[in-house]
Amino acid sequence: MAKYADIIVDISHEKLDRTFQYRIPETMEDEIAAGSAVIVPFGRGSREIKGYVTGLSDMPSCDESKIKNIIKIDRDTVSPENSLVMTAAWMKRNYGGTMIQSLKTVIPVKDIQKVLKKKIITLLIDQDAALARSAYFSSKHQLAKARALDALSEEPVLPYELLSRKKNISSSTIQSLDKDAIISITEQEYFRNPVKGMDRDEIRNSLSDTQKDIIDHIMNDSEMGHPGKYLIHGITGSGKTEVYLGIAERMAADGKQTIVLIPEIALTYQTLLRFYKRFGDRVSVVNSTMSKGEKYDQFIRAEKGDLDVIIGPRSALFTPFSRLGAIIIDEEHETSYKSETCPRYHARETAEEITSKREAALILGSATPSLEAYYRAMDGRYHLFEMNERLTGGSLPKVATIDMRAELKGGNRSIFSFRLQTLMKECLERGEQAMLFINRRGVAGFISCRSCGHVMKCPHCDVSLTEHKNGRLICHYCGYSIPKPKVCPECGSPYIAGFKVGTEQIETEVKKMLPRARTLRMDADTTSRKGSYEKIIQSFSDGEADILIGTQMIVKGHDFPNVTVVGILAADLSLNSGDYRSGERTFQLLTQAAGRAGRGNRPGEVVIQTYQPDNYAIRFAASQDYKGFYFQEIGYRELLDYPPAAHMLGILICAADERRGSSFASRLAAISRDVLGITGEGVAGMDIDKGIIIGPAPALIGMIKDQYRFALYIKHSDHEALVRVKDVCENECVMNLPAGVYVQYDFDPIRAF
Repeated sequence: MAKYADIIVDISHEKLDRTFQYRIPETMEDEIAAGSAVIVPFGRGSREIKGYVTGLSDMPSCDESKIKNIIKIDRDTVSPENSLVMTAAWMKRNYGGTMIQSLKTVIPVKDIQKVLKKKIITLLIDQDAALARSAYFSSKHQLAKARALDALSEEPVLPYELLSRKKNISSSTIQSLDKDAIISITEQEYFRNPVKGMDRDEIRNSLSDTQKDIIDHIMNDSEMGHPGKYLIHGITGSGKTEVYLGIAERMAADGKQTIVLIPEIALTYQTLLRFYKRFGDRVSVVNSTMSKGEKYDQFIRAEKGDLDVIIGPRSALFTPFSRLGAIIIDEEHETSYKSETCPRYHARETAEEITSKREAALILGSATPSLEAYYRAMDGRYHLFEMNERLTGGSLPKVATIDMRAELKGGNRSIFSFRLQTLMKECLERGEQAMLFINRRGVAGFISCRSCGHVMKCPHCDVSLTEHKNGRLICHYCGYSIPKPKVCPECGSPYIAGFKVGTEQIETEVKKMLPRARTLRMDADTTSRKGSYEKIIQSFSDGEADILIGTQMIVKGHDFPNVTVVGILAADLSLNSGDYRSGERTFQLLTQAAGRAGRGNRPGEVVIQTYQPDNYAIRFAASQDYKGFYFQEIGYRELLDYPPAAHMLGILICAADERRGSSFASRLAAISRDVLGITGEGVAGMDIDKGIIIGPAPALIGMIKDQYRFALYIKHSDHEALVRVKDVCENECVMNLPAGVYVQYDFDPIRAF
């Protein structure tokens, strides 16, 4: 048993790097674990304070005589901090990395921000007396004092700024009224509120029988004391958000709080608007565009109980609610719910852990559920609800799949098929809107020499440079940028060109074809500034543009009733990613994109342009057949032992020195074979119950920012076996990690290293 515990004695956010070691008394050895809240003696006076266990050890880290004993386990309350530390401990075990990395992930704000204060003016006399004083001041030509009292007689408590600025009353005048005991001036703390002032006019939609049944089922389980885990599989436009609203409203009525996760900042505005109309200032939002002060205040408001609902992407999962009732994950299939930095946690799995420990409900929703979620629903771990009708009463849009090879043979060299050109023109003539989606940004996918075939690559990363409209070539991994060369640096040829399929190029082509069309572009380049997402979405929603052109962010969850045409360009780009999930991603993306059309009262039409019309992912997306796709795809996963049919651990080894990185990758592969009892090289073992090891080999992108990258993959039917492999590899890294080498772990990776 461990004899010592590393403890954080102050959970204030800027002190997360500092731990102290304490001795565990024998009577507590069986109960102390990472995440436990304890009372310890601290400082010269050994004052008793609360701390949190972050790790256990058999060895003292300093002179044993200087190590103090833990006084007791704190059993009085389970605070939000206690819950967050326990979550961090779970994440460290299940995803790797250090406890400090996990703590910095779950403790939402790193620095305590300055408390804001505002002055309040309160009228100390009654209304009649105030009006009498106002008349007196007017007769004496003291008009500023009269204006102040007229305003305060209507509203006896007013912000200082309103009187001083909007009523043009000087501070000396206000001070004079205070001195005469006519008013009082007090200071009041206030919190930054990023959603205050939004329009609250709400038209409540009548719930369908299906929506009512889902809400009642989930809430009855919760009120009976056994909240469950649920998957809502609802077609696009079936009213899933209204179900989320109903659940959050019922939870609030029961005195409980709800976390609503959304996959992209781009979805924040529309989702937040709908919740704000229902909850007012009792709902708030967190996302990466907010200032530190705004984020800090939202978590303080949550901790104080001033909020019923918090909305945000992955990080909102760690909101310190004390009475958590539900976690809702909208568009649960989205890859942004998986962290790309250590610890590489998945929001869905972490939410499962949090709701289990906090006795809260977990609700997942999607028109195209991840295979992991649907697999769990099929084996009974999730309760499955299905919503198969659009609330408007309309049907799903008509989908046409266009073979671009045939278009080329027919003489069409445009990036738009004949069918899409016709639909766009007719759409604009009717005063309706269209959306054009492509899974790219910039102007060109890559720039190459037509003479020698040389591709312009980043010297620091093993990727091609992308051309942008300003004539520069940019690396989207490290930011390296150069002007586009006039001649090939390899052979001197002037024939340098790019494969132009980016959003900027589409916008240019649209303006050539439809010069009077008003266009908006939404991609990573046009949405880099704070508030830019909301501005573009609101402009398009208000009818200020006819065509919205964009990357993935335009097809995820947005509701534009006037959109009747959606064009999906180069639909098969995502099929060629060299990833076992590429079929799933393509199906989800195309189905979600198609779902943007015809959400109002008018029918929608969708054009899928592809060079692989017979691919099963494209065929099932065109027919909007999720179950057909799921059963074919899960068959492939089971045949090849890929998640969710089995589990996989990815290990990424990065090093500035190529030979050193390759050597250590081979060392970790040998350790993995020893842990699992596998003999042989290469793809070691063929039995998924014993383990299959693939690699090590150069990663998909062999170098990023001058770091060589090597990947090792281990498949096993038992997740715990992979955790054991990770633990032993981590121990090897602690003991023998070469200089300049670092290692990351990824369980059931959503994309290849």
